[in-house]
Amino acid sequence: MTQENRISLYLFYLSALVVIVAGLKMAAQAVIILFLSIFIASILTPLMLGLQRRGIPRVAAFLLILTLVLVTLFFLATIVANSFEGFVKNLPLYEEKLRGVVGGWSRGLKEFGIEIDPNFFVESLDLRSFVALSGRAAGNVTIFLSKALLVIIGVAFLLFEAPYFHQKLERIYTGRPEALENFELFGHTIQKYFSIKSFTSMLTGVVVTLALLAFGIEYAVLWGVLAFLLNFIPVIGSLLAAVPPIFLALFYKDLSVVLWLVALYVLINTLVSNVIEPKIMGDGLGLSPAVIFFSLILWGWVFGTVGMFLAVPLTMTLKIALDSHPDTRWVGILLSNMGDEN
Repeated sequence: MTQENRISLYLFYLSALVVIVAGLKMAAQAVIILFLSIFIASILTPLMLGLQRRGIPRVAAFLLILTLVLVTLFFLATIVANSFEGFVKNLPLYEEKLRGVVGGWSRGLKEFGIEIDPNFFVESLDLRSFVALSGRAAGNVTIFLSKALLVIIGVAFLLFEAPYFHQKLERIYTGRPEALENFELFGHTIQKYFSIKSFTSMLTGVVVTLALLAFGIEYAVLWGVLAFLLNFIPVIGSLLAAVPPIFLALFYKDLSVVLWLVALYVLINTLVSNVIEPKIMGDGLGLSPAVIFFSLILWGWVFGTVGMFLAVPLTMTLKIALDSHPDTRWVGILLSNMGDEN
């Protein structure tokens, strides 16, 4: 192939990529349901197959896993709804506390010749506008929960067909063992990522909840659930999870407690993200940190918040697909976290 033809081919690939991404963004509402169903089913399939290996009938194992999903979803929705109701009820108290905190800051700054009006600061912040914002967010959560039913139905169908899926792949890739191997690698990598990420996120949520309970921070269970969920978002998720409890600590605790909480969040996320996860995962994911960051932006733009949760598995899927073909393997190498691959 001449250099000119190669360039034309790459331009064709680039154009096709732009069209595909644009199509995904336009069909985001439907594609999100499909992707969530696939990835959730990939997490639950090993668990269901493990139950079957222990002698539990397939239908019973299927119903048990589905019940677990529904109970978990109901538990999370109940915590969020009750906590939001409690926050709105205590909003006047939070405003009063904020005035006291800002008043203390203004008196401290006044000693250095800096004067601020506490009332103006509180009115500018306008905590009550958060209620309207939260109301819209609650509406979005309601829409999400209505779509969650479709996701659960999709997961149910995929789980029920899981025992036969490998047989279908063997028939599809008859005489092409390398294609079957790549597909199995994709499935193993996704399952490994979600299994380990679920474990470390659960660990983060439990530790955060216990720590906040020890410090007497309100809605500790809610912030633990938030830490669990946002830990799936790379780079910024853990930082976002730390903001609400630290903000509440400013109202009810002294500065030393706030600093302890900041140090605690830094310690937890450093241990989980930089010690525990790499120790368990090893080099199985093989994605460059820069690629993870920019994939967070890309998939977040395409699919919104859900795209941030799925940024890593979607990028891993793309990398595996690129690695499987000699003409695109160089792109897979660019996405990797190593300078060379065997």
